[in-house]
Amino acid sequence: MLLAFDVGNSNIVMGVFRDGSLIQNWRMETHNNKSADEYGMVLNQLFGYEGLDTRDVDDVIISTVVPSTLYTLQHLSIKYFQKRALIIGPGIKTGLIVKYDNPKQVGADRIVNAVAGLSKYGGPLIIVDLGTATTFCAVSEKWEYLGGSIAPGLKISSDALFEKTAKLPRVELEEPGRVICRNTIESMQSGLVYGHMGMVDYIVRKMKRELAAYAPSEKPVRVVATGGIANMIDNGIDCIDIVDKQLTLEGLQFIYEKNKYAGAGRGSLQLEQEEAL
Repeated sequence: MLLAFDVGNSNIVMGVFRDGSLIQNWRMETHNNKSADEYGMVLNQLFGYEGLDTRDVDDVIISTVVPSTLYTLQHLSIKYFQKRALIIGPGIKTGLIVKYDNPKQVGADRIVNAVAGLSKYGGPLIIVDLGTATTFCAVSEKWEYLGGSIAPGLKISSDALFEKTAKLPRVELEEPGRVICRNTIESMQSGLVYGHMGMVDYIVRKMKRELAAYAPSEKPVRVVATGGIANMIDNGIDCIDIVDKQLTLEGLQFIYEKNKYAGAGRGSLQLEQEEAL
């Protein structure tokens, strides 16, 4: 079995793969000060509850956008699974040609999403990841990662509205059903949720035009959304073709398959930068 960690700013998503298929996944809050033993205890309980045995884990792969968690999870992999984890970072085999000015600046999650999207759906693609930040990535059918946009996520926007104003309360992130609202709570929900939908719709439409100019293709551009609020945003706009909540975890499985025999570099494998391997 393969144990995959997708570490985001708000949550850690963990998945277990057997023979290439995702058989179980869990989500927990990201804590910078948690020890490897604390994570290990939680994993032992989760595995036991699902009837899985930690001794069956053959390998571990980690993608993180929170550098402070990396050492902890590496230590967890060695202590509890006796494995040196594969780490997503500059130089690991992905098959992507990264066209960023500085490829090292591309977040690991964006690379993993691109690999998963292209492997599952082919290109050209626009991938929208609706998490702590909302990211937009454009990839061509030739497996070129062309770049994208980064915006504050819906929760960040909500927290900022609460923290930076004197009288506005913290609100639940849900659709009020209208934009002409008659109370403060619904007015905030309307502005936050429908404003985010409008942003996604506009950026996707503009990105499609630019993608057609940068990488012309006879195939239509498909839009794949992932992340915690993908379904809610998809319900209000027409530009999203596919919602795939497990996209990042499956991307880790695809990348693992490309790198599992590179034993000499285990623990320090890196993303290739300018050429596909």
